[in-house]
Amino acid sequence: MALVCTVWRVARSTVYAHRVAAAETALNGDAPHGPQRPDRATGREGRTPAKRGPRTALDDAALVEEIRAVLVASPFCTEGHRKVRARLRPRGVRVGKARVLRLMRAHRLLAPTRRRHERGDRAHAGHIITARPDELWGTDATRFWTRQEGWCWFFGAIDHCAEDIVGWHVAKVGDRWAALEPIRQGVRHIHGSYAPRIALGLGLRADHGPQYTAHQFLGELRWLGIRPSPSFVGEPECNGVMERWIRTLKEECLYLHDFATLAEAQQVIGEFVERYNRAWLLERHGHRTPADVRASFQRLAA
Repeated sequence: MALVCTVWRVARSTVYAHRVAAAETALNGDAPHGPQRPDRATGREGRTPAKRGPRTALDDAALVEEIRAVLVASPFCTEGHRKVRARLRPRGVRVGKARVLRLMRAHRLLAPTRRRHERGDRAHAGHIITARPDELWGTDATRFWTRQEGWCWFFGAIDHCAEDIVGWHVAKVGDRWAALEPIRQGVRHIHGSYAPRIALGLGLRADHGPQYTAHQFLGELRWLGIRPSPSFVGEPECNGVMERWIRTLKEECLYLHDFATLAEAQQVIGEFVERYNRAWLLERHGHRTPADVRASFQRLAA
Protein backbone atom coordinates (compact mmCIF):
# COMPACT_ATOMS: atom_id res chain seq x y z
CA MET A 1 0.00 0.00 0.00
CA ALA A 2 2.79 2.43 0.85
CA LEU A 3 4.58 1.74 -2.44
CA VAL A 4 1.41 2.15 -4.53
CA CYS A 5 0.46 5.38 -2.77
CA THR A 6 3.99 6.71 -3.29
CA VAL A 7 3.86 5.99 -7.02
CA TRP A 8 0.38 7.50 -7.42
CA ARG A 9 1.21 10.36 -5.02
CA VAL A 10 -1.90 9.72 -2.96
CA ALA A 11 -2.13 9.78 0.82
CA ARG A 12 -2.86 6.41 2.38
CA SER A 13 -5.52 8.02 4.54
CA THR A 14 -7.39 8.95 1.36
CA VAL A 15 -7.32 5.33 0.15
CA TYR A 16 -8.56 4.07 3.49
CA ALA A 17 -11.32 6.69 3.50
CA HIS A 18 -12.49 5.54 0.07
CA ARG A 19 -12.46 1.95 1.27
CA VAL A 20 -14.65 2.80 4.24
CA ALA A 21 -17.05 4.78 2.04
CA ALA A 22 -17.27 1.91 -0.47
CA ALA A 23 -17.93 -0.57 2.33
CA GLU A 24 -20.69 1.62 3.76
CA THR A 25 -22.25 2.00 0.32
CA ALA A 26 -22.22 -1.75 -0.23
CA LEU A 27 -23.69 -2.35 3.22
CA ASN A 28 -26.40 0.33 3.13
CA GLY A 29 -27.12 0.23 -0.58
CA ASP A 30 -27.03 4.02 -1.04
CA ALA A 31 -24.63 6.35 -2.82
CA PRO A 32 -22.13 8.41 -0.90
CA HIS A 33 -23.29 11.88 0.04
CA GLY A 34 -22.05 14.95 -1.78
CA PRO A 35 -21.38 15.60 -5.48
CA GLN A 36 -18.62 13.64 -7.18
CA ARG A 37 -15.53 15.37 -8.51
CA PRO A 38 -12.20 14.15 -9.92
CA ASP A 39 -9.41 13.75 -7.40
CA ARG A 40 -6.65 16.30 -7.99
CA ALA A 41 -3.84 13.82 -7.66
CA THR A 42 -5.25 10.80 -9.56
CA GLY A 43 -8.00 12.20 -11.75
CA ARG A 44 -10.42 9.60 -10.37
CA GLU A 45 -13.85 10.37 -9.04
CA GLY A 46 -13.98 11.37 -5.38
CA ARG A 47 -16.35 12.98 -2.90
CA THR A 48 -16.52 16.73 -2.36
CA PRO A 49 -16.13 17.28 1.39
CA ALA A 50 -19.22 18.81 2.94
CA LYS A 51 -19.20 21.61 5.52
CA ARG A 52 -17.98 20.30 8.83
CA GLY A 53 -19.77 20.95 12.08
CA PRO A 54 -23.46 21.25 12.93
CA ARG A 55 -25.98 22.17 10.28
CA THR A 56 -27.16 25.79 10.30
CA ALA A 57 -30.07 27.56 8.69
CA LEU A 58 -27.82 29.88 6.66
CA ASP A 59 -25.51 28.76 3.89
CA ASP A 60 -22.20 30.50 3.29
CA ALA A 61 -23.60 33.05 0.84
CA ALA A 62 -26.39 34.12 3.21
CA LEU A 63 -23.97 34.26 6.15
CA VAL A 64 -21.60 36.51 4.20
CA GLU A 65 -24.49 38.92 3.58
CA GLU A 66 -25.24 38.96 7.32
CA ILE A 67 -21.56 39.64 8.05
CA ARG A 68 -21.51 42.52 5.57
CA ALA A 69 -24.64 43.96 7.19
CA VAL A 70 -23.00 43.79 10.62
CA LEU A 71 -19.86 45.52 9.34
CA VAL A 72 -21.90 48.29 7.73
CA ALA A 73 -23.99 48.84 10.87
CA SER A 74 -20.96 48.80 13.21
CA PRO A 75 -19.84 52.22 14.47
CA PHE A 76 -16.19 51.12 14.05
CA CYS A 77 -14.03 50.27 11.05
CA THR A 78 -11.61 47.58 12.28
CA GLU A 79 -13.66 44.96 14.10
CA GLY A 80 -12.42 41.38 13.64
CA HIS A 81 -14.18 38.06 13.29
CA ARG A 82 -14.68 37.57 17.05
CA LYS A 83 -16.63 40.81 17.48
CA VAL A 84 -18.53 40.20 14.25
CA ARG A 85 -19.60 36.84 15.64
CA ALA A 86 -20.70 38.52 18.87
CA ARG A 87 -22.73 41.11 16.94
CA LEU A 88 -24.39 38.35 14.90
CA ARG A 89 -25.97 36.81 18.01
CA PRO A 90 -28.48 39.64 18.65
CA ARG A 91 -29.56 39.19 15.01
CA GLY A 92 -30.44 35.55 15.71
CA VAL A 93 -27.41 34.14 13.88
CA ARG A 94 -25.32 31.73 15.95
CA VAL A 95 -22.32 30.33 14.07
CA GLY A 96 -18.87 29.09 14.92
CA LYS A 97 -15.90 31.40 15.22
CA ALA A 98 -13.84 29.39 12.72
CA ARG A 99 -16.57 29.64 10.09
CA VAL A 100 -16.87 33.42 10.46
CA LEU A 101 -13.08 33.73 10.20
CA ARG A 102 -12.98 31.53 7.09
CA LEU A 103 -15.67 33.49 5.29
CA MET A 104 -14.30 36.89 6.25
CA ARG A 105 -10.84 35.85 5.08
CA ALA A 106 -12.16 34.43 1.80
CA HIS A 107 -14.13 37.61 1.02
CA ARG A 108 -11.39 40.01 2.22
CA LEU A 109 -13.49 41.42 5.07
CA LEU A 110 -10.84 41.14 7.78
CA ALA A 111 -9.20 44.26 9.14
CA PRO A 112 -5.54 44.67 8.14
CA THR A 113 -3.02 43.53 10.73
CA ARG A 114 0.69 43.97 11.20
CA ARG A 115 3.16 41.14 10.84
CA ARG A 116 4.82 40.00 14.01
CA HIS A 117 8.57 40.44 14.31
CA GLU A 118 10.82 37.85 15.86
CA ARG A 119 12.32 39.01 19.12
CA GLY A 120 14.63 37.58 21.73
CA ASP A 121 13.99 37.10 25.41
CA ARG A 122 11.82 39.83 26.86
CA ALA A 123 12.05 41.39 30.28
CA HIS A 124 8.26 41.59 30.55
CA ALA A 125 6.74 38.16 31.19
CA GLY A 126 3.79 38.90 33.51
CA HIS A 127 0.24 40.26 33.32
CA ILE A 128 -0.71 43.91 33.22
CA ILE A 129 -4.50 43.64 33.45
CA THR A 130 -6.13 44.00 36.86
CA ALA A 131 -9.09 42.30 38.51
CA ARG A 132 -10.83 45.55 39.52
CA PRO A 133 -11.01 49.06 38.08
CA ASP A 134 -8.86 51.92 39.33
CA GLU A 135 -5.97 49.74 40.49
CA LEU A 136 -3.72 50.58 37.54
CA TRP A 137 -4.06 53.17 34.78
CA GLY A 138 -1.97 53.46 31.66
CA THR A 139 -1.05 56.68 29.89
CA ASP A 140 0.68 57.48 26.62
CA ALA A 141 0.79 60.07 23.83
CA THR A 142 0.79 60.25 20.05
CA ARG A 143 0.95 62.99 17.45
CA PHE A 144 -1.45 63.87 14.62
CA TRP A 145 -1.48 66.45 11.83
CA THR A 146 -3.70 69.50 11.34
CA ARG A 147 -3.51 71.77 8.33
CA GLN A 148 -3.51 74.97 10.37
CA GLU A 149 -1.43 74.16 13.48
CA GLY A 150 0.74 71.39 11.99
CA TRP A 151 1.74 68.53 14.31
CA CYS A 152 -0.29 68.36 17.53
CA TRP A 153 -0.34 66.01 20.52
CA PHE A 154 -2.89 63.63 21.98
CA PHE A 155 -2.55 62.42 25.59
CA GLY A 156 -4.80 59.78 27.13
CA ALA A 157 -5.28 57.62 30.22
CA ILE A 158 -6.98 54.22 30.31
CA ASP A 159 -7.99 51.84 33.09
CA HIS A 160 -6.34 48.39 32.94
CA CYS A 161 -9.49 46.54 33.99
CA ALA A 162 -12.52 48.22 32.43
CA GLU A 163 -10.37 49.59 29.57
CA ASP A 164 -12.35 52.82 29.47
CA ILE A 165 -10.72 56.14 28.74
CA VAL A 166 -10.76 58.06 32.01
CA GLY A 167 -9.20 61.23 30.58
CA TRP A 168 -7.77 62.68 27.38
CA HIS A 169 -6.31 65.93 26.12
CA VAL A 170 -5.10 67.44 22.84
CA ALA A 171 -2.58 70.28 22.66
CA LYS A 172 -0.15 71.95 20.30
CA VAL A 173 2.71 71.62 22.81
CA GLY A 174 3.21 68.15 24.26
CA ASP A 175 4.87 69.04 27.54
CA ARG A 176 4.51 67.66 31.08
CA TRP A 177 1.48 69.87 31.80
CA ALA A 178 -0.36 68.45 28.78
CA ALA A 179 0.55 64.93 29.94
CA LEU A 180 -0.91 65.68 33.39
CA GLU A 181 -4.30 66.79 32.06
CA PRO A 182 -5.74 63.26 31.42
CA ILE A 183 -4.68 62.20 34.91
CA ARG A 184 -6.39 65.23 36.42
CA GLN A 185 -9.56 64.52 34.45
CA GLY A 186 -9.54 60.88 35.52
CA VAL A 187 -9.09 61.71 39.21
CA ARG A 188 -11.92 64.26 39.12
CA HIS A 189 -14.16 61.84 37.20
CA ILE A 190 -13.56 58.80 39.43
CA HIS A 191 -13.16 60.44 42.84
CA GLY A 192 -15.34 63.51 42.35
CA SER A 193 -12.73 66.02 43.53
CA TYR A 194 -9.04 66.88 43.33
CA ALA A 195 -7.21 66.83 46.64
CA PRO A 196 -3.98 65.53 48.22
CA ARG A 197 -3.77 61.73 48.65
CA ILE A 198 -7.20 61.26 47.11
CA ALA A 199 -6.05 58.50 44.73
CA LEU A 200 -4.14 56.31 47.17
CA GLY A 201 -3.75 52.75 45.90
CA LEU A 202 -3.79 53.73 42.23
CA GLY A 203 -0.78 53.01 40.03
CA LEU A 204 0.08 54.74 36.75
CA ARG A 205 1.88 52.86 33.99
CA ALA A 206 3.89 55.04 31.58
CA ASP A 207 6.98 54.84 29.42
CA HIS A 208 10.19 56.82 29.84
CA GLY A 209 9.20 59.83 27.75
CA PRO A 210 10.43 63.22 29.00
CA GLN A 211 6.89 64.25 29.93
CA TYR A 212 6.49 61.27 32.28
CA THR A 213 9.91 61.57 33.93
CA ALA A 214 9.67 65.30 34.62
CA HIS A 215 9.89 66.38 38.26
CA GLN A 216 6.60 68.28 38.07
CA PHE A 217 4.76 65.25 36.65
CA LEU A 218 6.08 62.84 39.27
CA GLY A 219 5.61 65.41 42.03
CA GLU A 220 1.92 65.86 41.24
CA LEU A 221 1.46 62.07 41.16
CA ARG A 222 2.92 61.85 44.67
CA TRP A 223 0.66 64.72 45.78
CA LEU A 224 -2.36 62.76 44.55
CA GLY A 225 -1.16 59.51 46.11
CA ILE A 226 -0.65 57.80 42.74
CA ARG A 227 2.16 55.24 42.55
CA PRO A 228 4.35 55.63 39.42
CA SER A 229 4.80 52.31 37.59
CA PRO A 230 7.26 52.83 34.73
CA SER A 231 7.49 50.20 32.02
CA PHE A 232 10.71 48.38 31.16
CA VAL A 233 12.94 50.14 28.65
CA GLY A 234 12.29 48.82 25.15
CA GLU A 235 9.31 46.74 26.31
CA PRO A 236 6.10 48.43 25.09
CA GLU A 237 4.13 45.35 26.21
CA CYS A 238 4.40 46.65 29.76
CA ASN A 239 2.12 49.50 28.71
CA GLY A 240 0.23 47.31 26.25
CA VAL A 241 -3.29 48.35 27.23
CA MET A 242 -2.69 52.00 26.36
CA GLU A 243 -0.46 51.16 23.40
CA ARG A 244 -3.21 49.01 21.91
CA TRP A 245 -5.78 51.75 22.44
CA ILE A 246 -3.54 54.27 20.70
CA ARG A 247 -3.57 51.94 17.69
CA THR A 248 -7.36 51.81 17.85
CA LEU A 249 -7.48 55.61 18.00
CA LYS A 250 -5.31 55.86 14.90
CA GLU A 251 -7.22 53.25 12.88
CA GLU A 252 -10.70 54.40 13.90
CA CYS A 253 -10.22 58.16 14.07
CA LEU A 254 -6.90 59.85 13.30
CA TYR A 255 -6.21 58.06 10.01
CA LEU A 256 -9.77 58.65 8.77
CA HIS A 257 -9.88 62.44 9.09
CA ASP A 258 -8.04 65.37 7.58
CA PHE A 259 -8.20 67.85 10.43
CA ALA A 260 -8.22 71.51 9.45
CA THR A 261 -7.71 72.89 12.96
CA LEU A 262 -6.93 71.67 16.45
CA ALA A 263 -10.45 72.61 17.55
CA GLU A 264 -11.92 70.33 14.88
CA ALA A 265 -9.62 67.51 15.97
CA GLN A 266 -10.66 67.99 19.58
CA GLN A 267 -14.33 67.67 18.67
CA VAL A 268 -13.86 64.59 16.47
CA ILE A 269 -11.58 62.83 18.96
CA GLY A 270 -14.00 63.62 21.80
CA GLU A 271 -16.86 62.05 19.87
CA PHE A 272 -14.77 58.96 19.19
CA VAL A 273 -13.75 58.57 22.85
CA GLU A 274 -17.38 58.80 23.93
CA ARG A 275 -18.37 56.27 21.25
CA TYR A 276 -15.56 53.93 22.28
CA ASN A 277 -16.52 53.93 25.97
CA ARG A 278 -20.15 53.35 25.08
CA ALA A 279 -20.01 50.85 22.17
CA TRP A 280 -16.58 49.16 21.86
CA LEU A 281 -16.76 45.42 22.61
CA LEU A 282 -14.18 43.84 24.95
CA GLU A 283 -13.72 40.12 24.27
CA ARG A 284 -12.12 39.30 27.63
CA HIS A 285 -15.18 40.79 29.37
CA GLY A 286 -17.68 38.71 27.41
CA HIS A 287 -18.02 41.25 24.58
CA ARG A 288 -19.29 43.95 26.90
CA THR A 289 -18.53 47.64 26.49
CA PRO A 290 -16.13 49.53 28.80
CA ALA A 291 -19.08 51.49 30.23
CA ASP A 292 -20.94 48.24 31.02
CA VAL A 293 -17.87 46.73 32.69
CA ARG A 294 -17.35 49.73 34.97
CA ALA A 295 -21.07 49.91 35.77
CA SER A 296 -21.09 46.23 36.78
CA PHE A 297 -18.23 46.79 39.23
CA GLN A 298 -19.97 49.85 40.62
CA ARG A 299 -23.13 47.79 41.26
CA LEU A 300 -21.07 45.13 43.05
CA ALA A 301 -19.42 47.77 45.21
CA ALA A 302 -22.79 49.29 46.11
